[in-house]
Amino acid sequence: MALGQQAMQRKGALNANRASRKACVVRAQAVASAPQQPASASQYVPHVQGPIIMNGQVLHSITAERLDVVRSLEDGYLQTQVVPLLKPVDKCWQPADFLPPSEDPDFLDKVHELRKRAANLPDDYLVVFAGDMITEEALPTYMTMLNTLDGVRDETGASQTPWAKWTREWTAEENRHGDVMNKYMYLTGRVNMKAIEVTVQNLIGSGMDPKTENNPYLGFCYTSFQERATKVSHGNTARHALEHGDDVLAKICGSIASDEGRHEIAYCKIMDGLFERDPSGAMIAFGDMMKKQIVMPAHLMNDNAHLANTGRNLFQDFSAVAENTGTYTAMDYADIMEHLVGRWDVKNLSGLSGDAAAMQEYVIKLPDRIRKLAEKATARRKKGKVVHAPFSWVFNREVAL
Repeated sequence: MALGQQAMQRKGALNANRASRKACVVRAQAVASAPQQPASASQYVPHVQGPIIMNGQVLHSITAERLDVVRSLEDGYLQTQVVPLLKPVDKCWQPADFLPPSEDPDFLDKVHELRKRAANLPDDYLVVFAGDMITEEALPTYMTMLNTLDGVRDETGASQTPWAKWTREWTAEENRHGDVMNKYMYLTGRVNMKAIEVTVQNLIGSGMDPKTENNPYLGFCYTSFQERATKVSHGNTARHALEHGDDVLAKICGSIASDEGRHEIAYCKIMDGLFERDPSGAMIAFGDMMKKQIVMPAHLMNDNAHLANTGRNLFQDFSAVAENTGTYTAMDYADIMEHLVGRWDVKNLSGLSGDAAAMQEYVIKLPDRIRKLAEKATARRKKGKVVHAPFSWVFNREVAL
């Protein structure tokens, strides 16, 4: 899902990097000084010989005490507050509910009707939809990311812990999204499926690095933000599809947005539990992820053509189109942050440690800062020359950035 925050990223990168390096030092000290306990199948214990630092982040940065807080959520909380947000399979929609049944004698007639509906979808819509679809199709990466988190990973691949069952069943629900988007776009004939398939393969092969440090506090801050972002993006593609005359595509995107909304609530409830049990730790994690900025899952997308043909970054150009179409913007990014500040009642947290109180002050002010940067970037863009770039996903037709 696209991120319309290039201007904020450019201006904030230096400060964020400095803050991140400082945070790494603090977390490294915390890891090194954490009491050591015997390892078990469900618990990662910080390294006895000191922290491992890779790509500017501390690996396994959670302390043993905070790992105990995470484990405490298993005792009833996860089962009653989070797992019920998953739907039974027989209550879920499936891609086939929206697609022409291939076994029907009039299948080709129905495909023709589908193509007529999709004929008016403009290229900028198709670029955003393709980018969102590619993001959804890289689902193996996201399951892998969840299973890097200490204390909650699926240790066997079929573990019956509530954490492991949540991860697998969440993945199963999410799997429907890429399936239906891919099949629908294939039937429209409007996009270059091979270019999209190359991008998907490259993205899964490249992975992602959300800077969560194997730390579930950081990981669930990330997923809380990211699920709301995908809900916003898919909700807007639903609205735009309806405006362009494709009511079935609008229902598809709306159904996906509804799933993302349930998943957002689930991850926010996990953070609710952490804020209740360890407000300082949760606040530091929230502030840390906001300082780093939320990296979108598809930030490493590559179609083997865009950079070579244009000298430009594919993800950044996709994000620019999403910004222009109002599908996902820097203002949305600020709104999501403000929503989470309210959701976790950050302004009224009390009794915080010094570091947590500093993060509290930083996070409360951040949405307004981002909005000001976004307004300046928008003003500059309106004054500047309109830039176009070809996208392989739409047969190299040029789209305004």
